[in-house]
Amino acid sequence: MHPEVLRDKPGDCPLCGMALEPRGVDLEEGPSAEYLDLRRRFWISLPLAAATLWLAMGEMIPGGGGLAGVSAEWKLWLQLIFATPVALWAAWPFYHRAWFSVVSRNLNMFTLIGLGIAVAYGYSLLAIFAPGLLPAAPGHGAGHTGHAAAAPPPVYFESAAVIAVLVLLGQLLELRARGQTSAALRQLVGLAAKNARRVEQDGTERDVPLEEVEVGDLLRIRPGEKVPVDGVVVEGRGVVDESMVSGEPLPVEKEAGDRLIGATVSKSGGILMRAEKVGSDTLLARIVAMVAEAQRSRAPIQKLADQVSAYFVVAVLAIAAIAFVAWLAVGPEPRLPHALASAIGVLIIACPCALGLATPMSILVATGRGAAIGVLFRDAETIENLRRVDTLVFDKTGTLTEGKPKLTDVVAEGIAENELLALAAAVERGSEHPLAAAIVAEAETRGVAILKAGSFHSAPGRGVSALVEERWITLGNARIFAEGGVAIPPALAEKAETLRGEGKTALFVAVEEKIAGLLAVADPIKKTTPEAIRELKKEGLRLVMMTGDAKPTALAVAKELGIEEVEAEVLPDRKAEAVARLQSEGRFVAMAGDGINDAPALAKAQIGIAMGGGTDIAIESAGVTLVGGELTGIVRARRLSRATMANIRQNLFWAFAYNAAGVPIAAGVLYPWTGWLLSP
Repeated sequence: MHPEVLRDKPGDCPLCGMALEPRGVDLEEGPSAEYLDLRRRFWISLPLAAATLWLAMGEMIPGGGGLAGVSAEWKLWLQLIFATPVALWAAWPFYHRAWFSVVSRNLNMFTLIGLGIAVAYGYSLLAIFAPGLLPAAPGHGAGHTGHAAAAPPPVYFESAAVIAVLVLLGQLLELRARGQTSAALRQLVGLAAKNARRVEQDGTERDVPLEEVEVGDLLRIRPGEKVPVDGVVVEGRGVVDESMVSGEPLPVEKEAGDRLIGATVSKSGGILMRAEKVGSDTLLARIVAMVAEAQRSRAPIQKLADQVSAYFVVAVLAIAAIAFVAWLAVGPEPRLPHALASAIGVLIIACPCALGLATPMSILVATGRGAAIGVLFRDAETIENLRRVDTLVFDKTGTLTEGKPKLTDVVAEGIAENELLALAAAVERGSEHPLAAAIVAEAETRGVAILKAGSFHSAPGRGVSALVEERWITLGNARIFAEGGVAIPPALAEKAETLRGEGKTALFVAVEEKIAGLLAVADPIKKTTPEAIRELKKEGLRLVMMTGDAKPTALAVAKELGIEEVEAEVLPDRKAEAVARLQSEGRFVAMAGDGINDAPALAKAQIGIAMGGGTDIAIESAGVTLVGGELTGIVRARRLSRATMANIRQNLFWAFAYNAAGVPIAAGVLYPWTGWLLSP
């Protein structure tokens, strides 16, 4: 499908014959009408084609001896009965595309497919109803006169039927992949809020459908609600989970003047916001549009075959015509049957059987081998292009790191480490913050008994406090203690600064009004990531980290992994722009990520690589999915790509070598000197 082709309704691409991709998102659930139609044609034609093949070649197949009692005449008539619905009805979409390719003068694979099926079926009809127009096949036995008997002309019903069924299967797989992409986009659209609580001019508040929200409206957001549209905080303070768009695993503090992104979730605090972008202008809507457009612009898998076919079809038709005229003019008697047989033989031998299998057979093996090593390829184009990648862009959270905060450091002062952890976990058990979950999880891992807490109090963006065993325990950043007049020991303050330089979040713990220590939480790097980075560097790839995280955290991770190029605090649309910038420099870019925020960049890159544990939209936007979520899979995938393409080149060479040798012989080039001819 060519991206420059634009139409106002569904249909086929006039250049390559492939189905056109929608520019937007189809919100209708269920498979498309085109998919249902082709599926019906496939399942009806499959048993008919199998029966035709069994009748034609069953005696050559182990266990096919039961056909020995069926007369040759009955076999011919049964093949005609079974193959006719397949060749005339099931293959009709291919005839339509083939005819359109001729009318529009854009010859492609469908030209050859339609021509091959039609000629094989048409020749077989002639062999049954008008055998006198065709030269008889040599007999294998002696007649009653003792001379070699002539057999009736051969038929090719099974070729017509099987080619049609195989092409139908390929089209079904293509449509199913497109349907899965549409489903993932619908899920993404479903993330948006359905309603918004609008504050009217008289101060009253009421819920309105999202479609009624206009730029400049004041909207109230309560804890647990989704931010309805993009805008800015006017009043209040809270904590918002923006992980779906920023990739940052930790919720972000918001206060007056800070920007909000539609579809993110308020975790705590009350916020009054002013709408600035609504409808198709919101970041979520732009992400959907960018992914849909990138999916639409994908080149067809058989692009190379189509390019070759455009010339090959013309050459084959010209050779068939020349052969017909030459045999009719100077051939031996009977001239017309020999001329027909020669021309039809050229057309049948040119049918893209080998050409059609050269790539799919290699891809079938490659995808199977890839699945066995934890690498899933979306299509043949991805396998072909992965070896060409020279620049690899990584998201950080969930790609280089585990994507789940963990407690990494416990620094106690005047108190035992486990006691400090027990007090902190007691307070945090009442919080839904990811940092709290990390602290509680570490306490459980160490077997520390978590105490009971009461009088829980939360200060959004600063910390939490509670009463534990008659002691008031406070946990949070420096701001909460500065507001309470609690001094932080210089040594602990310095340690906290060091930990922040390592990309960690430091939290101080106070018992009553005295600092007792600090805890550090971080998103740890995956164990296999350093090895993967080393291997990718050995292959000469340019490595770039691109993340929505804060710059200190990003730099700390990059330094530990030895990645020189870092772009931090990058929003989703900016990631796609950065990929485009690298492409404008002539780089062949692969993007690795796992979240909704990565989807536009994954779709924009020549190769998108998704982590297996990531979101559906990331996986559907990518050409490669690493099942285990480990970057070492990229190294294995590139090696598999190189081996597969070497095999495909060998297959295409022999497919064309067969055609190049067979077409002239079928035309009768060698007949004057050797008497050799090829039967259709």
